[in-house]
Amino acid sequence: MTDDGRALVLGAGGITGIAWELGLVAGLAEHGVDLTSADLVVGTSAGAVVGTQLPGGIDLHTRYLRELEGARGEQPGRMGLRNLVRLGLAGFHANDPVDARRRIGALALAARTESEAQRRKTVASWLGGVEGWPDKHLEVTAVNAVTGEFVVFDKDGGVDPVAAVAASCASPCVRPPSTVGDARFIDGGIRSPSNADLAAGYGRIVLLTPVEHGGEGMGSPAEEAARLAETARLVHIAPDAEARPRVGRTVPQMLRPARRAEAAKAGYAQAARVADQIARVWTT
Repeated sequence: MTDDGRALVLGAGGITGIAWELGLVAGLAEHGVDLTSADLVVGTSAGAVVGTQLPGGIDLHTRYLRELEGARGEQPGRMGLRNLVRLGLAGFHANDPVDARRRIGALALAARTESEAQRRKTVASWLGGVEGWPDKHLEVTAVNAVTGEFVVFDKDGGVDPVAAVAASCASPCVRPPSTVGDARFIDGGIRSPSNADLAAGYGRIVLLTPVEHGGEGMGSPAEEAARLAETARLVHIAPDAEARPRVGRTVPQMLRPARRAEAAKAGYAQAARVADQIARVWTT
């Protein structure tokens, strides 16, 4: 880490979060703000999908146009009320954050979902054109479904990037845990919607978060941003009043492939409204 480096943190947010982040990053590039030049990219869940694509050799506008195709045949995610309650109670009754993650992991391992093989195919399609880990420093977050341990995957760990990203966006009770080695992993957003603390030590930080609040016992991205801002120049962007209805306000809304195109357009449009704010941190 370096105190004059630049870090881009991309938070969790389902299918619409992926689209909003890609639209926003592509729109910012059109306004002269190149976030792909980051020294560190931290990707959690939706952010892992986006972060893996940024340095992948395919231009951002092409990535954005793919989001405008809307639903692309993937299986919609469904988070029923029963599972929402069970996940909430797991965190409420836990002794500490690790215990909460263990309890949530147990629910995820027992849940009926699509097959892991089918999920890998979907994630690989999202990352179309990406071969291997990017040369730049990308950190993909996940949680061990059995132990509750927080883990960070990167190019030095010998992990297939598709498996790592599938782990990071394995929403418990919605998507199957992802097998990496002899362990299974679930969504990095179970620890934090952004895991922005991984950017500590960098002098300039851009934090993009489709989700603004964490679950039981989690801090919010705004709280994480406030702590980082004590030692860094930081800008935190979430969907604004115009973008939020298109990204979605609930988990079920954010898991719907049919909302992808509108969320991408919302991110692209929001870029024009925040480009100057981000540029003051990123480029000056």
